[in-house]
Amino acid sequence: MSARAVQVNDRVSFAARRGYLDGMTQPASPIGVFIAPVTPLQQNCTVVWCTATSKAAVIDPGGGVDMILAEVKRRGLTLDQIWITHGHIDHAGGAAEMKEKSGVRIEGPHPEDQFLIEGLAAQGQMYGMPEARTFETDRWLDEGDVMTLGETVWEVRHCPGHTPGHVIFFNRAARFAQVGDVLFKGSIGRTDFPRGDHQTLLDSVVTKLWPLGDDVTFAPGHGPVSTLGEERRTNPFVSDSALKRA
Repeated sequence: MSARAVQVNDRVSFAARRGYLDGMTQPASPIGVFIAPVTPLQQNCTVVWCTATSKAAVIDPGGGVDMILAEVKRRGLTLDQIWITHGHIDHAGGAAEMKEKSGVRIEGPHPEDQFLIEGLAAQGQMYGMPEARTFETDRWLDEGDVMTLGETVWEVRHCPGHTPGHVIFFNRAARFAQVGDVLFKGSIGRTDFPRGDHQTLLDSVVTKLWPLGDDVTFAPGHGPVSTLGEERRTNPFVSDSALKRA
């Protein structure tokens, strides 16, 4: 694939190549990013790293564990942590395997998603992903928690609605967020799963995501990257005009 940029802010630009979405960091950027769709559901497993130390975190290893670990190594990165946005199989199904193979900590999601983590094996049977296994997180996350990766700092926001324990990860310095299945380019997360709630999801977008700033580039759990400003202007579910009509 070409390296044509598909979304840009002043710190991180993204380009599609070799099946990945690569974050090609600008000189001043404290972070690097690449995204690799995994599982039959094409979930955006996202690897972020500190450019000063090359320490990396894998966000939502739903599957493709060997491929992701090999790519981390190929890029000269050191895997330091695994972060989980929520407990659905396409996001968390490979976490146990990745922890076993790497020896690093799992952080997240919020404890309200414990019932989903405990049910990963059952989810695997339901969705034809028998390799999925439950795991014990090393740290449950909540609103206002801070994640340290090398010399970078990431803020945690609890954004329920798609699941009750969904969290997102925000790097203020790079103006970048990984938002899981809360918000997509042109859409929002489903709320017809157990303990999902549509109004709660809308509230999470408005009260937790929009205040981060229109200039924030985000990677969703599925599909292309976008900016919060673009979605606030044009998203048919949560744009300012759509919410006024509701």
